[in-house]
Amino acid sequence: MIVVISGTNRPGARTLTVARAVEHMLRDANEPAELLDLGRLPQELFSPASYAAKPVSFEPFQRAILAADGILTVVPEYNGSYPGVLKLFIDMLRFPESLSDKPAAFVGVANGRWGALRAVEQLEMVFAYRHAHLYGRRVFLPAIGDLLDGTGHLTDPELLDRLRVMTLGFAAFCKALCAPGG
Repeated sequence: MIVVISGTNRPGARTLTVARAVEHMLRDANEPAELLDLGRLPQELFSPASYAAKPVSFEPFQRAILAADGILTVVPEYNGSYPGVLKLFIDMLRFPESLSDKPAAFVGVANGRWGALRAVEQLEMVFAYRHAHLYGRRVFLPAIGDLLDGTGHLTDPELLDRLRVMTLGFAAFCKALCAPGG
């Protein structure tokens, strides 16, 4: 199963729209997928006390990551980096087992012209530090507001194809790493 993380808790974020599209691409290819929406993180996670004792309500998020054969994160760029809620989410995951040896891939989403390039590169460093296996193909969606139609669907056929190729390539990467001797 591939866990798709929508990397922000901002209400109405386009990141969730893209994460849902990626989840549907995987499911349409008969690849098991689960969407983790950081907008649904338990509020008690934001208490400083959660560093000492994780709230029980965080356990479904932790279980999903531990059970994942791969983690594909759709990350927006906020002020030249990734959102603080995504950092908090990573900080709350059990160390080292949560990300260690997990395949990881990234899709960048931004209003600007670079499609969250900086955010993805910074996040890749964090995942590498946690010993994840980084998938080499990434997709960046610049000017995201111009790429979605009124119903929230991606409209650029080239970017949609690039996203599909990357998503399904990542699924194959996960299978290869999870196979015996992989």
